[in-house]
Amino acid sequence: MARAPFVVPALKKHTATVIMAHGLGDSGQGWMALAQNWRRRGKFEEVAFIFPNAPSIPITINFGMSMPGWYDLAKLGRDLDFEEMVRSQDEPGILRSREYFDKLIKEEMDKGIKASRIILGGFSQGGAMSVFTGLTGKEKLGGVFGLSCYLLLSDRVKNYLPEEWANKKTPFFLAHGEDDEVVRFEFGQKSAEMLKEIGLEDVKFNKYEDLGHSADPKEINDLEMFIEKSLSENASAGL
Repeated sequence: MARAPFVVPALKKHTATVIMAHGLGDSGQGWMALAQNWRRRGKFEEVAFIFPNAPSIPITINFGMSMPGWYDLAKLGRDLDFEEMVRSQDEPGILRSREYFDKLIKEEMDKGIKASRIILGGFSQGGAMSVFTGLTGKEKLGGVFGLSCYLLLSDRVKNYLPEEWANKKTPFFLAHGEDDEVVRFEFGQKSAEMLKEIGLEDVKFNKYEDLGHSADPKEINDLEMFIEKSLSENASAGL
């Protein structure tokens, strides 16, 4: 059972929500500095930030020991090829976590926040889950982002697309360090290409030199601009 998410409430009237999911072995608290940084600079005062916590589950690459994870991970690293990674993915775990992410979105909508004012994203496993949930979700979101991640179940993801593809035109922002030693840069690049091939109309892929499996100030600045643009465009469109 996952712990309740960490929440940074809106300072002004709550009109939008950003959900930011952590990576393997981390917690929601690990990314709260993101919201705190924006708060200090007077950014996103009408936005509530939600930092969910993954449940503790046995992780194969951790010798079966339990740690916070959105799904089990059997293989990872520089020597792994994309097809092999796809074959070894934990489909039941991914679908369980998608249900949880959908629940977080619904809870925000129940508070009166329009789906088009909800942005879903994350880092590594959390980014992969956000991209998969956004891609296959039934609610049209304001935007989706994934940092240092990859497209889950890419060989069968079309099977999970809803008949009414809500997020076909939703902006997707993917970002990846060229020196990522955990999730290869090529995985992120290939995932962005596959999203376009599937038919997503607004996919942006940013690469960062000399960046490993982490985030840096330039990437966070680009993410800030993505969130700002997504929310302002929806507001001006009356969504």
